[in-house]
Amino acid sequence: MSLLCVRVKKAKLQGPPDKFNTYVTLKVQNVKSTTITVRGDQPCWEQDFMFEINQLDLGLIVEVWNKGLIWDTMVGTAWMPLKGIQQSEEEGSGDWILLDAEVLMKADEIYGTKNPTPHRVLLDTRFELPFDIPDDEAQYWTGKLERINTMGIHDEYSHQEDVQSRPLPFAASQCCNYFGWADPLTLDDQDSAVDDRDSDYRSETSNSLPPRYHTTAQPNSSMHQYPMGPRQQQQHQHQHQQHHHPDSCTDSVHSLDLDYRDQRGTSPVESSRFGSSGNLSQTSSQLSETGQESTGGSELEESFHAYHSTSFHPSTNGQPRTNGHPPANGHSTVGEQQKHGLSPEVGGGVRKDTPLERGSSKLQRFHDDGPPLPFSPSRVCWLKAINKVRVQLREVRDEEPNARQAWVKPGGGSGLYGIDSMPDLHKKKPIPFVSDVSLVQARKAGIASAMAARSSIKDEELKNHVYKKTLQALIYPISCTTPHNFEVWTATTPTYCYECEGLLWGIARQGMRCSECGVKCHEKCQELLNADCLQRAAEKSSKHGAEDRTQNIIMAMKDRMKIRERNKPEIFELIREVFIISKAIHAQQMKTIKQSVLDGTSKWSAKITITVVCAQGLQAKDKTGSSDPYVTVQVGKTKKRTKTIYGNLNPVWEEKFHFECHNSSDRIKVRVWDEDDDIKSRVKQRLKRESDDFLGQSIIEVRTLSGEMDVWYNLEKRTDKSAVSGAIRLQINVEIKGEEKVAPYHVQYTCLHENLFHHSTDMLGQGAVRIPEARGDDAWKVYYDDVAQEIVDEFAMRYGIESIYQAMTHFACLSSKYMCPGVPAVMSTLLANINAFYAHTTASTNVSASDRFAASNFGKERFVKLLDQLHNSLRIDLSTYRNHFPASNKDRLQDLKSTVDLLTSITFFRMKVQELQSPPRASQVVRDCVKACLNSTYDYIFNNCHELYSRQYQPVDANKEDLPLEEQGPSIKNLDFWPKLIMLIVSIIEEDRNSYTPVLNQFPQELNVGKVSAEVMWTLFAQDMKYAMEEHEKQRLCKSTDYMNLHFKVKWLNNEYVKELPNFKAVVPDYPSWFLQFVLQWLEENEDVSMEFMHGALERDKKDGFQQTSEHALFSCSVVDIFTQLNQSFEIIKKLECPDPNVMAQYSRRFSKTIAKVLLQYSAILTKSFPTYIDKEKIPCVLLNNVQQLRIQLEKMFESMGAKQMDPEASDLLNDLQVKLNNVLDELSSTFGNSFQTRINDCMRQMASLLYQIKGPLNANNKNQVDADSDNMLRPLMDFLDGKLTLFATACEKTVLKRVLKELWRIVMSSLEKTIVLPQGNDTFGAQILSAAKELGQLSKLKDHMAGEPKSLSPRQCAVMDVALDTIKQYFHAGGSGLKKAFLEKSPELSSLRHALSLYTQTTDTLIQTFVTTQHAQVHNGKGIRLTPSEKVQPSKGSGVDKLIGEVSVQIELHTHPGNGDRKVSVKVMGANDLKWQTSGMFRPFAEVAMIGPHLSDKKRKFQTKSKNNSWSPKYNETFHFALGNKDGFECYELQVCVKDYCFGRADRVVGLAVVQLRDIGGRGNCACWCPLGQRIHMDDTGLTAMRILSQRSNDDVAKEFVRLKSETRSAEEGR
Repeated sequence: MSLLCVRVKKAKLQGPPDKFNTYVTLKVQNVKSTTITVRGDQPCWEQDFMFEINQLDLGLIVEVWNKGLIWDTMVGTAWMPLKGIQQSEEEGSGDWILLDAEVLMKADEIYGTKNPTPHRVLLDTRFELPFDIPDDEAQYWTGKLERINTMGIHDEYSHQEDVQSRPLPFAASQCCNYFGWADPLTLDDQDSAVDDRDSDYRSETSNSLPPRYHTTAQPNSSMHQYPMGPRQQQQHQHQHQQHHHPDSCTDSVHSLDLDYRDQRGTSPVESSRFGSSGNLSQTSSQLSETGQESTGGSELEESFHAYHSTSFHPSTNGQPRTNGHPPANGHSTVGEQQKHGLSPEVGGGVRKDTPLERGSSKLQRFHDDGPPLPFSPSRVCWLKAINKVRVQLREVRDEEPNARQAWVKPGGGSGLYGIDSMPDLHKKKPIPFVSDVSLVQARKAGIASAMAARSSIKDEELKNHVYKKTLQALIYPISCTTPHNFEVWTATTPTYCYECEGLLWGIARQGMRCSECGVKCHEKCQELLNADCLQRAAEKSSKHGAEDRTQNIIMAMKDRMKIRERNKPEIFELIREVFIISKAIHAQQMKTIKQSVLDGTSKWSAKITITVVCAQGLQAKDKTGSSDPYVTVQVGKTKKRTKTIYGNLNPVWEEKFHFECHNSSDRIKVRVWDEDDDIKSRVKQRLKRESDDFLGQSIIEVRTLSGEMDVWYNLEKRTDKSAVSGAIRLQINVEIKGEEKVAPYHVQYTCLHENLFHHSTDMLGQGAVRIPEARGDDAWKVYYDDVAQEIVDEFAMRYGIESIYQAMTHFACLSSKYMCPGVPAVMSTLLANINAFYAHTTASTNVSASDRFAASNFGKERFVKLLDQLHNSLRIDLSTYRNHFPASNKDRLQDLKSTVDLLTSITFFRMKVQELQSPPRASQVVRDCVKACLNSTYDYIFNNCHELYSRQYQPVDANKEDLPLEEQGPSIKNLDFWPKLIMLIVSIIEEDRNSYTPVLNQFPQELNVGKVSAEVMWTLFAQDMKYAMEEHEKQRLCKSTDYMNLHFKVKWLNNEYVKELPNFKAVVPDYPSWFLQFVLQWLEENEDVSMEFMHGALERDKKDGFQQTSEHALFSCSVVDIFTQLNQSFEIIKKLECPDPNVMAQYSRRFSKTIAKVLLQYSAILTKSFPTYIDKEKIPCVLLNNVQQLRIQLEKMFESMGAKQMDPEASDLLNDLQVKLNNVLDELSSTFGNSFQTRINDCMRQMASLLYQIKGPLNANNKNQVDADSDNMLRPLMDFLDGKLTLFATACEKTVLKRVLKELWRIVMSSLEKTIVLPQGNDTFGAQILSAAKELGQLSKLKDHMAGEPKSLSPRQCAVMDVALDTIKQYFHAGGSGLKKAFLEKSPELSSLRHALSLYTQTTDTLIQTFVTTQHAQVHNGKGIRLTPSEKVQPSKGSGVDKLIGEVSVQIELHTHPGNGDRKVSVKVMGANDLKWQTSGMFRPFAEVAMIGPHLSDKKRKFQTKSKNNSWSPKYNETFHFALGNKDGFECYELQVCVKDYCFGRADRVVGLAVVQLRDIGGRGNCACWCPLGQRIHMDDTGLTAMRILSQRSNDDVAKEFVRLKSETRSAEEGR
């Protein structure tokens, strides 16, 4: 890529001079640039243009156009082939090129011209080095240029075979207007306008579709002939290229999001497609287009990038540079020929989001064996050569770090220049930290390079003219010339006021008259007249021939000028210094100027052309709400008027008038009238010489006019009673004799102001702006110190420069130095007053602020462009506020505040003055800038963490060796990097919170820098930390404690700075999930530690003999030690303060498992060893207390872990553990209680012996004796319990004590029942019951009763037992200290005992009835019986019967007598089936049928059938009748059928039994029963108790028979 430089010098055109008003257009590679418009047949432009060229087979098209009123006409054109243009780094004299009339086209491309014309143009064209190469490099390279010039495309260097030759991709070149920015929006030729927009706002005047050619043309407008600065380049690179092709480069920081990490956020300096500070090509540069194939990287970009681009260079692999070769960053200031060096900056470049792999990256070079490049061979050679030179220069720079480079601006440090300039974020060393992070001196450049090199400073012709005009204004200033000597005067004839042209009313003393010059006016108008009395008098005298008087006035004027020169020499000396005039020439010019003043207007003449264009916002004077306006224009005595526009308050006239003026003190009086044609107006015509309504006027001093002007003038009042509004637009062309080619006065003032600013700032102040001290409401109008201020004020007053124009001009000058100390505050105040001037409209005008601004002589588009560029530049500087406004410098912090105020004023201007709908909010812009700065700051501290931390927090140790570079970043082997990074982040946040937040307080509700800092820093840190922990999780090379410590630091950072931020307040942070696996790993390791600790504590406890820990603590120290360790472990988890419930749930679950494992293992060890300590006195109690204390401590831990808020799974684990510990305690308590069983049994036998000795009946007289007997009987038991319970009360915890008491209570009650209440003897009844109970599993309940003789308690003995039970119950209650009464009353053991005692007083019939009504499953669990209507109906097979030994069938009929209610039962035994019986002898089965129930003592209760020999299915068919009486219903009776084997000479043997409950067939009345036979009768405790009571009634036949029936069982030997 080559840089084509074209200087359009001048032209020679054939024809009359007034015919030509020409400009030149240059076109190349679809880019178009245009010069300003200049009049005359020999126009001189002297403008420079630059183009980036990548196709040498094209040509440069030169067109000269003549500007017309409606359309422009072409004067001539020329086509220059690019191959014919030579390389040079210096300007030449140029070549005259003849212009042709037509172009030659081929395939829509121009390849030549034809038809010559007599016109020609002088151009200087050359190819030049890229502009960002410093002077030393350029000089080094100069010797190589000639060789390149002499080489062809195909013979450059020797490695062209390595490069694939193919056509270049299409790309538009970038172009820059060297001396001015473009303003296409005000071009008359709208076809060449471009869509030009601010980067963050689109102007409402922009064209929506750009034309084919993009222009940087300068419009032909007086306010734009001296433009501000060159365009900045931008490139638009797609984000997908950034992701997939890290080698691709971008041309401007605006095209790259400052979210350097996976597109984190939008940069506040992102641009629209065509940039913010210039009209650029739509297409990206060659480098961006081919970035996906480029291997050059950012090194090459530095070499061939456009001279004014500020590049944000990503390194070739997406990582920040650390090799000490940062890209050159800076703008060339054209006017000063300055080159700027490198500026270290905060932050790294664009980097991959792979924090563990960060490190230094080496720049890629061109390799001869690399892949083909998308460039031409010559271009590759060019790039390689330049790159080589750059590298060599860098090596020199690295070798001499302290040497000042030739291209570094003297005294300027590493300044940044240009509106879009952006610091290099790749530079690593050396950069201070926090308060002084990457400090460079304040930028002394402004928004554009060319603004620093203002065109007026270089325009010597203009400066010379302004110098003379300034002397003329200052030698005889209007402000101090002789004022009029007014006297009250009486007119004798109708006289009109010279000022307002109104009639001097009255009979006498109508007005004022100057005694010197004779001018007459109203009294109220005398202050409005110019103080030019001497000149008026001189003119009047000369015209009337008063020679002496004229000479006197001239002498007076000479004296005044001499006095002025003598009293104010510093003024004229300053003017001489500013314009760099020698003293001799200055003295000569002073004489000339004095003479010109003395000549006055006698030799002065001018031709004035005034075009009345239009007006806006006029007053409505007619009843219709409108007006019929026309305009009168008067110059001197000549007056002309326009046509009338009827019914329009915004009329357009477009009428031109010509005047000749011979007096420089004349005025142009423009008045707008409302035409009326009625009687009233005719009367007014007679009286006031005015028949129409006055709509407003504008008085213009002729002396203030120069050149061409297109200006809006506000309409003013004529008298206080005038009601006017609106403004009028005039186009004025003034040709002053002798000054035909002079610029307008506004341009001259701009030249004066800029040169004064340049002199005071750059020449005297070494680049620093000198801010004058001024006070008061008009302090903003003071721009310089007293001398310079008087110069600009006098010039403005003399030539009619508005104060607002002065302010806007000074604002534009300050824009070039806006980064100097104190300047932002001045600019903010200036812009605020400019805003107030335009936005605060008065009641006298209804013109909108935007219309008022459009009428500005400064130029609407020019000022808007200035603000747009300034806005962008402010955003860029705010995006590096740490750099430009260090927290350690209070003055710079104040400048930061003022900079934000200035940004806010620009927003106000856009909203109120431009009246744009939704300009970017200043608060949002500042927020975005702050985020961008924080992004780069984070990248920087990340990449330089070790160095910064060492510098900031560690003392300097000369002997300490530095870490290797690869170990300074994040490592998989250790975690040292992250705590350092957290400390640096905290320092940044604290600085933002304490230093920057109080300063940037303009938006308290919308922006808090400290909070934004914390948010951005945390977001970036979170991404890196998350990725790092994922990598560590795979390797786990560090200790779990290291991860835990890091977790605590991250938690602290989040809680301290992030937790309460609005964006994070309602969001569960995710940092706990990063450390989840490491915390679980720590918990696993902690479980092993806990288990070891538990075993150790238990062993120590065993050695100490399970001693109580203290007098009040009844448990041993092992429990304390175990839970101390567990609580300490959980305290660590609690201190993590995990905000994520899901993560905390996993912690709780894992820790719950640890708790369960430790406690269960401890309990298992205690349970296993408990029997060995059971005979000890206190140790069993201590062990029981230990288990209970486990439960108590577990409950406390459960509460501390969250209780109900805990994870359900963890909660269930702990609840299950509590249940298991409770079971352990029950088991140990039962074991402990059972150890006393033998002693209690001995006590019970002694008590039984004492009880059985009690004789006698029970009556009321021996009640006291019963109590005594009870106490005597209980004495053995009470003696035993007293000893034990006293020990338990002191050694057991209350809960354990109650458990032991419950076990003792259970044993005592059971023993009382078994030993005393229901003892069993060894008689036949007892033997039968025992035999029946063996298979019932009731042996344990019966065997204890077999000892001793069978006893039956007497009523007195039962009474003694009742009293004894109450005594025992009171004893175990212990006045509330023991077991609760409710428990004792409801205990099943007491209920069973009392029931047994109650049975002693019940009759046999009652007991039998109780047995029948409660025992429903005596055979086969009550299953298998089938009922059918009759014996003829066979039932289905029975179910639920195991081991069937046969079946018996009986027919049962129930009868109830209708009269007396007697009940009878008829039983027909039909037979037996399938009897299972083995015998060696004869088998003779028979059936025994017995009726069981109450009140049968006097009735037949049992029948037998006949036996059948050797029949296993005998048939009997025998009927038996039972009389039941009428006392009880059938439900109180049951039928028992027993099949027996008849044996002669010995007892019959039972084959099987069956029981039929009559209640089951009560509803049927008559049915056949098919009953399976069982081996024995089954009964529950109730039935067994009844059996035991009845078995003791040896004198009761019914009882004995009942016991025998229920005790029968099938013989085990069967028939053998």
